[in-house]
Amino acid sequence: MQHTPIVADPANRTRPRLAPAPIAASDWREVARLLLTSRALDQLEEDELLPSGKIRYQFSARGHELAQILLGLSLTHPHDAATVYYRSRPFMLASGLSAEEALCSTMARVGSMNGGRDIGTVFNMPARGHGTVLPMTGDVGGQYTPAAGWAQAIRYRQHVLGEAEWQGALAAALGGDGSTATAGFWAALNMAATLALPMLFFIEDNGYAISVPSTLQMPGGDILANLAAFGGTLLLDGDGADPIEALGRIEQALAHIRSGSGPALLRLRVPRLNGHSSADSQSYKDTSVQAAERERDPLPRLRALLLQHGWSAQQWDDLATQVAADVRRAAERAHNQPEPDAHDSTRHVFFDPCCPQQAGGIQPEILAVRLPLGVAEPQHGGARVNMVDAIRQTLDCELGLNPRMAVFGEDVGLKGGVHGATRELQARYGAERVFDTSLSEEGIVGRAVGMALCGLLPVPEIQFRKYADPAMEQLTDCGTIRWRTANNFAAPVVVRIPIGFSKRSGDPWHSMSGEAIFAHTLGWRVAFPSNAADAAGLLRAALRGGDPVFFLEHRALLDTADGRAPYPGDDYLLPFGQAALRQPGQLLTIVTWGAMVPRCIEAAAQFGGDVEILDLRTLIPWDRAAVLDSVRKTGRCLVVHEDTWTAGFGAEVAATVAHAAFAWLDAPIGRVAAPDCPVPYSATLMSNIIPTAELIRAKIEEVLAF
Repeated sequence: MQHTPIVADPANRTRPRLAPAPIAASDWREVARLLLTSRALDQLEEDELLPSGKIRYQFSARGHELAQILLGLSLTHPHDAATVYYRSRPFMLASGLSAEEALCSTMARVGSMNGGRDIGTVFNMPARGHGTVLPMTGDVGGQYTPAAGWAQAIRYRQHVLGEAEWQGALAAALGGDGSTATAGFWAALNMAATLALPMLFFIEDNGYAISVPSTLQMPGGDILANLAAFGGTLLLDGDGADPIEALGRIEQALAHIRSGSGPALLRLRVPRLNGHSSADSQSYKDTSVQAAERERDPLPRLRALLLQHGWSAQQWDDLATQVAADVRRAAERAHNQPEPDAHDSTRHVFFDPCCPQQAGGIQPEILAVRLPLGVAEPQHGGARVNMVDAIRQTLDCELGLNPRMAVFGEDVGLKGGVHGATRELQARYGAERVFDTSLSEEGIVGRAVGMALCGLLPVPEIQFRKYADPAMEQLTDCGTIRWRTANNFAAPVVVRIPIGFSKRSGDPWHSMSGEAIFAHTLGWRVAFPSNAADAAGLLRAALRGGDPVFFLEHRALLDTADGRAPYPGDDYLLPFGQAALRQPGQLLTIVTWGAMVPRCIEAAAQFGGDVEILDLRTLIPWDRAAVLDSVRKTGRCLVVHEDTWTAGFGAEVAATVAHAAFAWLDAPIGRVAAPDCPVPYSATLMSNIIPTAELIRAKIEEVLAF
């Protein structure tokens, strides 16, 4: 865009005076074309496509277009990126989205940006000469921490990988004023300010979140007033419907960020000329409010400015006529595109090595990271180690091999993790690769998603299973990125979570297992090793895979004899989905995992060769073939797990066995699980919740006696 000079005003640094500037005709013509295109798309959808049932949702951008377009055209660095929200189609048009693609998206046709898998205004787009548009989330506020993760990855790629071409890049997060009330916004703002990240918070303030006024989102309804004492961030205010002022504010914010001075928050006040969506009549706004908003419409203000600087009314009308015709032709092409193939609906849930994503993870840039091939057999003769030491050794080895891998979380740096799994790693690899984070699980996981989208391998630690709850929005969104972008993007992250009761006690906050929730989180793989050797092999497989992984580390196995095993070597890689035969038997198959494995072995000791024990090792995927083969041999099945009974993962195993091996069963399928109750602190109380060897032994006797 043409530079607009800014004259500083010492009385109000956030509202500098704008000096008049000549307008570059070619630049402003493109702004006008894009704004008219956005209006024409909205009009067509409202008047024809929605009433005829050709689209299901309509989110108008009327009033927001100008500022978005100016920002989109200004993100010209090849490594700029942005996260957007449901009203961001004008920004998408400025970033390279065609009118046909926009309509294919709302009409759910082939040619859309997500293949008909998501709402038509939920966008993603690999770079097309402007910023990469990172996969949008449908959750309000979910866009901020991934943008902060990309911003941190910019610095990582400059300083750690030595890639000078990333200098001057930035991440922008677009959001409405309502989104500034969310945990994601505050987590990202803290991250960006404390780390001086190259990030723009681009807040489009229309005064409402659907019908809720901004005064209920923040004190006084003014985010800038509430951030006046917030350090580390340039705060800017402006009229987003005024062409010169909006451009001046955007240029000031981008110049500040690109200079390395840290983040900026730009609040642009814009009118929302339509309802939140096509279902919103705006009855909560009185007529005077709506009239005042119409007076601030950026379209006639842009037209007036162009006429003032040499355009004729005929030139404007000709452009509007041309745009209307272009959009009409785009609609015809979109309508002629076929519906998506129904057989494709389940494609791209997980990584396919024959069809990698376009962006995200190290796969698209795999030549930059040459990892040795893993070996499927463990090294013999290794020293017996605790599980936590095997995990630390594997992290150490992979950090040394893969410069794009970063380990982070609360207390993982100098302290080395509250469980000791990252001890001394920061001293070895530096504070940019092994680092502490603020106390925000939303920030930890959202940051990891953004870093993964930027081509890194993030390995965040969540200290305890219960602590993952604040991050569930980011976790569920991350798992569906590959699917909902039709394989345009993926965010392979490995989230390490110590889980379950400890060797000393339990309690409701640190001792829950709850792995069934993770198994039901779409797009994630789930590892749950029972010993040090498996932990090393599965962790290495996770770190070299192409999918997000929950790596569950049982607290009662981290530094106890039950979890010890010979270290399998620095090349051992254990593929997911392969159960381990812990004990052969003839009359009963026990299926179990995690800390229940040693308890099942103890319980089965008195039954000689009658009991076969299978350790699943991974839950997504789980080894159905091994379980079914064993049950067909023994004729009996007992499923044992620590998670609660109702909807525990054992129910999935039992249902599969009942369906696929019913004819071989000589007894009802048995189950041992925790009752539907939190884990107590008292060891006496806990012994009645967590399945004991004695309880498992009694259930073995019952199933064998049937």
